Parts: sequence; structure tokens; C-alpha cells
Amino acid sequence: MPFKTENSKRLYERTRGVLIEASSSSSRGPSNYGAYPIFMERGRGSRIFDVDGNEYIDWMMGFGALPLGHAHPEIVEAIVEAAGTGAHFATATPVELEVAEMLQKIVPNAERVRFANTGTEAMMAAIRLARGVTGRPKILKFEGHYHGWYDDVLVSSNVLPVTALGLCSDPVKIPDSSGLNRKALDDTIVAPWNDLAALQRAVENHPGQIAAIITEGVMANMGVIPPQQGYLHGLQKLAKASGIVFILDETVTGFRIAPGGCQEYYKLSPDLVTFGKAFGCGLPVAALVGRADIMNALQWGGVLHYGTHNASRIGMYAARANLRVLTRDNNAAFRHTWRISERLCSGLRELFQRNGIAAIVQNVGPMLQIMFTDRPAIRDYREFCQYLDRAAFQKFVLSLFQFGVYASPSPALHSIVTLAHGDEDVDLTLKATEKALESGDQAGF
Repeated sequence: MPFKTENSKRLYERTRGVLIEASSSSSRGPSNYGAYPIFMERGRGSRIFDVDGNEYIDWMMGFGALPLGHAHPEIVEAIVEAAGTGAHFATATPVELEVAEMLQKIVPNAERVRFANTGTEAMMAAIRLARGVTGRPKILKFEGHYHGWYDDVLVSSNVLPVTALGLCSDPVKIPDSSGLNRKALDDTIVAPWNDLAALQRAVENHPGQIAAIITEGVMANMGVIPPQQGYLHGLQKLAKASGIVFILDETVTGFRIAPGGCQEYYKLSPDLVTFGKAFGCGLPVAALVGRADIMNALQWGGVLHYGTHNASRIGMYAARANLRVLTRDNNAAFRHTWRISERLCSGLRELFQRNGIAAIVQNVGPMLQIMFTDRPAIRDYREFCQYLDRAAFQKFVLSLFQFGVYASPSPALHSIVTLAHGDEDVDLTLKATEKALESGDQAGF
């Protein structure tokens, strides 16, 4: 069947007077897709199907929210069971306790658990908690890291001209949005990531004022950028020595890199950890876990954290089923995703090299991103802003659609290997890539 998107185009025209940018999130809108986005109708396993009947191998997987793939039968069964006996009670429930106990067994340092709905909400609670227990006002985040759309952290997260960023020794703090509280960023310190000396200077410049240092284990808002050897341990040591709460944001990396996330993989010991996305396997479920002496401040009369839908019953049923599948057979799901990812990444690297394309593939386990650059590696936010041909990447990904492969056209996002992906998906994706590269001269990459 020839590749057509006429029905998507018609649906997009219908959205103009109803939805902003054709959806409820700008990252899904036409800015990433050209004239209009493709409207998806259903998914199964590793595949998604659009309103025109086109079938794609899906490497975006709901921005990483689907570690088991689409419509995994055990997730579907769990959702149906929960919905059939009451969607949400806003009371204590046995399944909430069961999922919390599962997290304690899986995640190091999860001495106490509190559920939320999104990674943004979990981070908001973590920041308030850190300020409450330390009595300090300031937080420190890193350039290029995204921790949700909360005012206090919505700064220096977008791709910008490198000339706008200032010096590494004194980064320019650039708000990501209009409409922020004018005072919201006064207590937010921004530092370069993967640079321990710069972090040390930032801490020394604000003695006794910093409540928390917040970091991703892998920079996942600028493709995939791994931490330098020893960096995260150096960060952790510095935070502990300075009485600063170390918050590890595993919204993106959680339940992907390892059962216990980056905390387990890099052998870290953070004070607080946030989870979202992959935790609920497609449902809006998030969690904040951490040291008991800090988490206990959430008790009534201490640090407030409410939420009608926190630990929603359907979400807890989905999360429980998800964790069962991911940890089954001694965590076999993670071994599978790492193996499939290595096959895919190796094949892509070989294709780019053979075709003389200036591109690299960076990955940490099942998280991967293609970067059009002549650099041997991208090590931080500033290099991402300066050295990537982002337009070439977008054209390349859009050209893959016609060959049945779907990934996010945004170079700042990344692709995800899930339990649903197999060797056939890798083979077909590599064939599609070869075809796309053959037509690359006309497409402009």
C-alpha cells in the first residue's frame, strides 16, 4: 500500500479551531512534523497504526512511557480488572501498599514511598520536601536537564544558540517560558552538567543556602548523553559533604536502564528519587521514594503533598502488572532490551559509516539517539547546541515514516527499545534506514 497521510491532514484541519497545535502538548504538534502531525489510531506490541492504515515500528513508545510495548495483555487485563471494580476511591487501598512494597524491593534507598500522577508532580514534592527538611531556599539544576514544567525548574532546558548560554563559569539562566512567577527562578542555580569543577564552584558560591542538587542519571532531554566516569559519584559526595539533598530524577531512566534505574546501574545512593513515565506503562502514575528520615516530613503538619488522584486504583493495577513483567525470570526483560538495543545501535553505526554519513549513535542500554555531527561524541548540553545538525535529523526521521519506521522527529528526544521489540524489528528498521539514506541527497541529510 502506498504511503499516504490524507486522513491525518484532514483531522489536523479539524483541530485548528479546537486544539492548540493539534494536541494537548506542544511536543506532539506540527512544529516537529512539518505541515501536520500524523494521527495514530491504535497500537499492538512494537507497532502503531495511523488513521490512514499505515503501520510503523514504534521506537518512540509514548516518549518512553511504554516499557512493555503497546497493549501488553497483562496490562490490559489489569486495567480492565481495576475499572470493573471501581476506578478510584481516594482512600487507602491494598494495591497501593503492594506496589509500594514492590518498589522497596526493586529500588535501592526506597525506604518510604509516596505516589503522584506525573514526574512533574513528583519533582515538585521532592523540591518542597528538600527545602522543608533543610530549611534552605535554593536548588541547583543543570543546563539541558528537564524536570517538568514546574516554575522553579523551567530554566535552561531548551536547545538554544550556544552564544546565548554565557560562560561555563557563569551560565546565563534562561527561562523556558513566558508566564513564570517573576520570583520563581531567584532561588534556582544553573550549572553545566558533566563538569565536577563547575559544580564545586556553584556550591561554594552559595554556602549553606542550597537545599537540593537535582540531576538526571543520564541526560535524556538532549538525546542521550551519558555521565562522565566518576561524575555522578563526585556529585553525590559533594552534596553529602555540604548537607545538600541529592535528588535523582529517574522519570525518564526509571524501569528502563535496570530494575532500580540509574541508581542501581551506577551504584548511587541518592536521598530522594522521582519516577514517572515507564512506571505506569501508559497510565499517569508517578512516585517519589527516598530516605525515611526525609520522607517522613510529608506527615500531616510537615511538608504538604495532596492529590485526589495520587495512587489512582487503575494506575496502581497497571503499575503492579508492569513491575511483575519487568522483573520476571530474574529481570529477563532488561536483558532483552539491552540486547536488542545493542543490535540496533551497532547496525545503525555501521550503516552511517558505510554511507559516509557524519552521524553517531549514543546510547545507554535501551535508550538511544542518532546525532548528525562530525564529533566523536556529544558530552554535554553546550556541545549538543553547538555541534548537532538538528534539521538533518528531523528530515531523516520524517523520511523513515514512509518506510514503516516511527521515531520522534525531535533531536532532543530519543528512541526506546521495549520488551515488545525483537530482532525482526531491528532488521526492518535497518533496511528502512538504508533506503532513507539512499534518498538522503534529495531530502537534505
